[in-house]
Amino acid sequence: MVETFGQVLCFDLLPLGGALPRWQAGAHIDLFLGDGLVRQYSLCGDPADVSRYRLAVLLEAESRGGSRAVHRLVTPGTRLRIAPPRNLFPLSAGARHSVLIGGGIGITPLIAMAYELHDRGEAFTLHYVARDTVFAPVLAQSPFADAVRIHDRGDAATPRFAPGSALASGYDPNETHVYVCGPIGLMDAVADAASQAGVPQANVHREAFSALPVAGGGSFEVLAAKSGVRVRVGAEEAITTALARGGVRITVSCEQGICGTCVVNLLEGDADHRDEYLTEDERTDQIALCCSRAHSPLLVIDA
Repeated sequence: MVETFGQVLCFDLLPLGGALPRWQAGAHIDLFLGDGLVRQYSLCGDPADVSRYRLAVLLEAESRGGSRAVHRLVTPGTRLRIAPPRNLFPLSAGARHSVLIGGGIGITPLIAMAYELHDRGEAFTLHYVARDTVFAPVLAQSPFADAVRIHDRGDAATPRFAPGSALASGYDPNETHVYVCGPIGLMDAVADAASQAGVPQANVHREAFSALPVAGGGSFEVLAAKSGVRVRVGAEEAITTALARGGVRITVSCEQGICGTCVVNLLEGDADHRDEYLTEDERTDQIALCCSRAHSPLLVIDA
């Protein structure tokens, strides 16, 4: 299946031989798109269907090559190399009620979550917030359609999405889990509303499709301890770019602080973390080099 909904390309990947690895809702796969280009996309089908992987890719106006390559390459019969599913955004066990909130293309991993929760017979509500609600017809035909709430921001007559109202479920906040994926502004608003509603911070789960921008702040220096290379990172430059200029090649993939490929140990310095991959505990001694910056004049890394 290959279908286009507006600027979103939806398609199924079928195995050439053998069986596809099983996966759980929230997982993503790497697509190898040629010329060293690797991008991560969430699986948005039913995890119980092990015959195929379903993906949906938005053609980004400011694409760095990934979405453009997918839209150019993918046609019926196209062969693609992928990596096995990885899950950095799993469902938690033991929730009495789950609130799923997807902004724009961020709805994709939450569709898989809705399938899994529906199959488990667990209570949940799925909120879809978008200016172009291309997935609305798909959701209307799903087995969990009664649990879906559409918030069409492209319709002036539709009330603006209110995270607080979405969380007013009548369930005990301590037994409620919230999952949000989409623009950072939406995720921050949902996290604030969850806190005000009494939902424990540990019960709020988020996944971004982009990190905070690399630009901003002054320049600083990075010392790659193993290589003995010291470089200056410009105010508009990624650490990985500056290191490459000095001969230190750091493996990168998403280049947005989401996949963790470029994470290295941080030996010294105060990092300005802008990724969506590391936990707060991990940030004490690790750094994602593709997007993070520095609060101190010098960072010393294990590279």
